[in-house]
Amino acid sequence: MASYFSLTLDTLAPVISAFTINDGASVTTSPNVTLQITCADAAAMKIWGINGVASEAAASWETFAGTKSVTLPSGDGSKTVYIKVRDSVYNESAAQTATITLSTAIPEITITGPDVNIISEQSGKNVATFSFVSSMALKAWKVKLVPANNSAHDAGTQIGTTGGSTNMTGTAKAANTPVECKIYGADLSAAAGGTDGTYIIKVFGQASVNDLWSA
Repeated sequence: MASYFSLTLDTLAPVISAFTINDGASVTTSPNVTLQITCADAAAMKIWGINGVASEAAASWETFAGTKSVTLPSGDGSKTVYIKVRDSVYNESAAQTATITLSTAIPEITITGPDVNIISEQSGKNVATFSFVSSMALKAWKVKLVPANNSAHDAGTQIGTTGGSTNMTGTAKAANTPVECKIYGADLSAAAGGTDGTYIIKVFGQASVNDLWSA
């Protein structure tokens, strides 16, 4: 029988070499995100700064995984997520952080006008003028003929400009800056398939900060 044995002493903590949220994205429009963690010698991890786990004291150790789906705390703004890892003999790493901005706000579009409620294709009676402002800075906007008041931005028909209409689409507009638009009868007729009737015209704005479209 042997009179000896080997015993390993390991006092070195694991080192987290990379920790990102959504592959390093700076902004998310959803509170549900994915963490990516790289660590060569981790057996367990604990995460805080997420929904329901505000502090390290509230966090629990769990089996280490290279990716982890979590939910950020509610409310728009900058979110910082914290992580620690430990090895199989409980050597703990220092805490690492990753930050992302949660931005779920959508532009609010307010229309003034139009100056008339009926137009034709006859000169002098063939144009309606209105203006709109957005509560947020816009990356883009579009004016569409839509099937319902609550239609989303991908519904309906884009109003063209070949008949003289102006500002039916655009880019880069500061918040609360009026945009004047004109819709000519020929372009409304084209969007409506040449059929007379009363149609819903809706302005959609895409926020510069998070690419979300107005409702």
